[in-house]
Amino acid sequence: MTSYATSSAKAEMSELRRLKTLLPPELQSWVMVEGTTEVNPPLLRTEEIGSDEVEVQIDLVKWEQFALDQRNLLFWHEVARIQNDTIPKEGWEMAALAIGLGGAVGELWVQDGLLLLLALALCGVSGWRLYQKNNGEKTLKTEIEADEKAIALATRFGYTLPNAYKSLGSALKTLVEVTPGRRQRRRYEARLAALKKSAAKAKAEAKSKRESRA
Repeated sequence: MTSYATSSAKAEMSELRRLKTLLPPELQSWVMVEGTTEVNPPLLRTEEIGSDEVEVQIDLVKWEQFALDQRNLLFWHEVARIQNDTIPKEGWEMAALAIGLGGAVGELWVQDGLLLLLALALCGVSGWRLYQKNNGEKTLKTEIEADEKAIALATRFGYTLPNAYKSLGSALKTLVEVTPGRRQRRRYEARLAALKKSAAKAKAEAKSKRESRA
């Protein structure tokens, strides 16, 4: 008799293989799809793992809460972020900030003005990059853009436009319901509001085209 753990592992591997088939052909050779082994990870995380390789990590336990169509649209959102080149790069900023701060303290001690300026400049550059990475407004904008592209990807894979909007909208509603953190929940709510506006605009444009043909 097959144990529960074995059947669960097989189901997870099957889901990861299925998601791999949802990658556009041009991404399949360098985008990996893996289950995460972290404790309390985010539902989805996409990051560079090399100069020419990207990995989408999925919490497969939380993933089971979502219907198939919801999963597809959430996954295509991550694919869209890869295509838009808005995923986090290998982080050097924190290390540079630490080096800069350490250098500034050291140069204050030995009183070398030029090296102090260089250390402060390193702190400034790395600090600015960290601010840009964590700028909530900019991050939300890129997520909304990825939602729009996810809709386009869904239609590329055979979804009708209304069904693509419906699937992503219901997925975002579920995320709002299951997310405990208020800040993250507000971002999902903002994405949902933007998606509703986009869906209304698409519906009006489709209606206008039908009327012009009549």
